[in-house]
Amino acid sequence: MESVPPALLDELRERHGEPGRHYHSWAHIEALLRWFDEVEPRLADADAVRWAILFHDAVYDPTRGGNEERSAALLEEKAAGLLDPTTLARAARLVRATAGHAIPDGLPAHEANDMALFLDMDLSILGAPAAVFDRYEADVRAEYSHVPEPAFGAGRRRILENFLSRPALFLSDWGRATFEAAARANLARSIARLSAP
Repeated sequence: MESVPPALLDELRERHGEPGRHYHSWAHIEALLRWFDEVEPRLADADAVRWAILFHDAVYDPTRGGNEERSAALLEEKAAGLLDPTTLARAARLVRATAGHAIPDGLPAHEANDMALFLDMDLSILGAPAAVFDRYEADVRAEYSHVPEPAFGAGRRRILENFLSRPALFLSDWGRATFEAAARANLARSIARLSAP
């Protein structure tokens, strides 16, 4: 984290402490940084991934779309002059990829590998122990407290069913080995709960 000015880290912590953030808080960033320590030897551009972790939810407003794009733009603004332009462009692409949690076509293999690991870290909560996953689900509901229960339940169920319908939830060998089985069990359990009368 030596490459991140302390004042910028303070600003990011403040952003992640905004009212209404329950899951998308600084604790989420810290969780990803712990996974980063594990996967760093597998990364081609560790700086890009580190900065993407710090900024990927820097702008978070559940009542609006486009949070990922605004977070990427904030990264481009704040890291200009602090990161090599190539690394900065990679970091911004990583942040933008969280909008769909998919790897765009045409990326070089080393960048696609970094993106797969980054996106898998971001979704690691899906493969957490059941009690931790249940807390995450409650926190997401709290972040969307402005959405009436029937609409939230239907929308959340669609999102989880879409994830569960994928041949693989995780994009890297590491992610599949570490999270896939538990994530599928958690999603199935949550879908059943959301489908109950």
